[in-house]
Amino acid sequence: MKNKRTVQFVFIILVVALVGFGSFYLSEYVWGGPAQPQPSQNQQQEQQAQPNSSLSGGTVIIGPTGIADMVTRVSPAVVNIETSIRVSADNLFMDPFFRDFFGDRIPPGQSMQTAIGTGVIINENGYVITNQHVIDQAQTITVNLANGEKYPATVVGQDYELDLAVLKINANNKFSWLELGDSDNLRVGDWVVAIGNPYGLEHTVTAGVVSAKGRPMQIEDRVYKNLIQTDAAINPGNSGGPLLNLSGQVVGINTAVNAQAQGIGFAISINTVKGVLNDLIQQGKVIRPYIGIYLQPVTPELASSLGVEAQGIVVVGVESGSPAAKAGLTKYDIITHIDQKKVNTYDELQDILKNHKIGDTVILNIIRNRGPIQVSLVLTEKP
Repeated sequence: MKNKRTVQFVFIILVVALVGFGSFYLSEYVWGGPAQPQPSQNQQQEQQAQPNSSLSGGTVIIGPTGIADMVTRVSPAVVNIETSIRVSADNLFMDPFFRDFFGDRIPPGQSMQTAIGTGVIINENGYVITNQHVIDQAQTITVNLANGEKYPATVVGQDYELDLAVLKINANNKFSWLELGDSDNLRVGDWVVAIGNPYGLEHTVTAGVVSAKGRPMQIEDRVYKNLIQTDAAINPGNSGGPLLNLSGQVVGINTAVNAQAQGIGFAISINTVKGVLNDLIQQGKVIRPYIGIYLQPVTPELASSLGVEAQGIVVVGVESGSPAAKAGLTKYDIITHIDQKKVNTYDELQDILKNHKIGDTVILNIIRNRGPIQVSLVLTEKP
């Protein structure tokens, strides 16, 4: 009996050894080595939050902490901009309340008016992108960082037409900055995040989706042509702040809100910004080729009165001394092509001109007195 039990015990030991060896063999040589311990949720979040040379990083996962992690990472590069503008006290005291109170004893002089906006740092040297209307006519500009530090700043370049400006923080520090993304890669429905200072509430974060791309919009006398529409809340004070994708890249510059609607905000596409950024930094302005004409589309009614087909754009005025004037263009000339490309709208004309440089010669196909002619002119800088 004892020998039988001994044999059974030895048999069990051999089976256990074989199973153990088999598991080791499969793990080491078939499955590629021993299983690695999986990181905890906190460790995964810490790995996601590691910054690269800028503060942008990998795409976050939409969830309880994904957007929060991204916002924490990028916030140091989003700044509050305070400006002061000198205004005439005469204008202030023209208000009927002050007129009734002071009568003819209105104090002369000037007063300072303050305003706020948002900006985003785009390189370590402290260059900041914002809206032109945020810093328009400002006597002093102060940039407030998320950590409470304050620095004076100067305007490097600005463009009224695009409502863009570049500032330089007046300090020799190395600053946190954000990477500029590619707004052409945005799709309707993509998640985006806006960070700004609406109504002075610093670093307010709102999230939403891209509602539309390429929206035209007129705000007072500014005509925006390629705006990103989003339902992320954008309010006064958000102007100039970044619209971010989930990687923390800047895909737009928040600029306007439709006050008559809920959940409709707009941002200038970052690819529009990148197209003029070098001009703003190096030249202080956007340099645009210029023809020097006033024009309108050829409507069916206008075509009928001129006895031509409804195509092209008609010259309704020529600036004195402009390239158009020097080339002999006259009122009621109809431009149908520029460099063999059809032109039927002002935007099509601008799209052709923006691919040219100052000093380039362009060929215009024109209908004059119902007959076709060609005119060449040399482009100059737009005043």
